[in-house]
Amino acid sequence: MDPETLNGSWSSGHQSPCSPGIVRRGRSSGIHTWVIEIASVKVIETMHVYTLHREQLVPLSPVETFDFFADAFNLEAITPPWLGFEVATPRPIAMGVGALIEYRLRLHALPLRWLTRIEAWEPGRRFADRQLRGPYRLWHHTHAFAADERGTVMRDFVRYALPLGPVGRLARAVLVRRDLDRIFDYRRDAVASRLGSP
Repeated sequence: MDPETLNGSWSSGHQSPCSPGIVRRGRSSGIHTWVIEIASVKVIETMHVYTLHREQLVPLSPVETFDFFADAFNLEAITPPWLGFEVATPRPIAMGVGALIEYRLRLHALPLRWLTRIEAWEPGRRFADRQLRGPYRLWHHTHAFAADERGTVMRDFVRYALPLGPVGRLARAVLVRRDLDRIFDYRRDAVASRLGSP
């Protein structure tokens, strides 16, 4: 199942299966529009969905690369120390569709707990996780692994949205986009250090 399907793509005018009273009316250029019916009063709310894409080559097989990222505890080693990131779910974690993983971190001195669920799991090929609780209104991250003559091309594809409407959009422009670039730049270097680079 692709990220679009995993994040609730249903026909225009149909009610959201997970949000009674909320009807999705349409989408254009990554902007989702919802009509929220509360006590017969309709409130229009727009969700801006952003994407982040990264690609990296590592000199391992897809199975070896997948196995590294499939171990949630390896995230601690490839996440910037300034996030204070740690896995809160005790070992062992039985990974697969439906697995729940909780993390603790600090973002700009604010302590946060992040709960994700594995939405797709194809060993050696890809897996996807979705935030159930955390700082984002939407966070869906697909990790894909493809064979290459030099090893494996690892691809990250993230779809995310922020809460608080215009305030969230301002936060993205001022902080969030920069923070995500720093996090994934650190991740790239940490992966190259641990798994190697061609």
